[in-house]
Amino acid sequence: MTIISEVMTRGVRTLQPHDQVKLAAKLMDELDVGSLPVCDAGKLVGIVTDRDLVVRGLARHSSVDQLEVQELMSSEVAYCLEKQTVEEALEYMGGDQLRRLPVLNEEKQLVGIVTLGDIASKEEQPETDETLAEISSDLPK
Repeated sequence: MTIISEVMTRGVRTLQPHDQVKLAAKLMDELDVGSLPVCDAGKLVGIVTDRDLVVRGLARHSSVDQLEVQELMSSEVAYCLEKQTVEEALEYMGGDQLRRLPVLNEEKQLVGIVTLGDIASKEEQPETDETLAEISSDLPK
């Protein structure tokens, strides 16, 4: 059985709650990612997505110049533990329609992120196709 720590991406760039939204957008562009974990003293406290920047930021605020990440981030974040199995993570991802999960260690410190792409490229998992189908099944066309 493969565990998450064997397939996850380490060294994930994070933001802090008081970082400006502009920094989040710039990093997402530079890193070509759609979300960034938000940590405070190494602990995961939220996640901010490109959709958050648009819907919660631009659509609701007349100016985003001084807006902080904590004002837009989701503070209830799904995650998995580095010692969990890939199968457990895939089940969780499919049930909640998630394409990526932050990965925490036993002390609840962020140690990486795992995506469906990580799993698909590093593992031969028939469940990956099923999970992707579950995630995509209810998406608007």
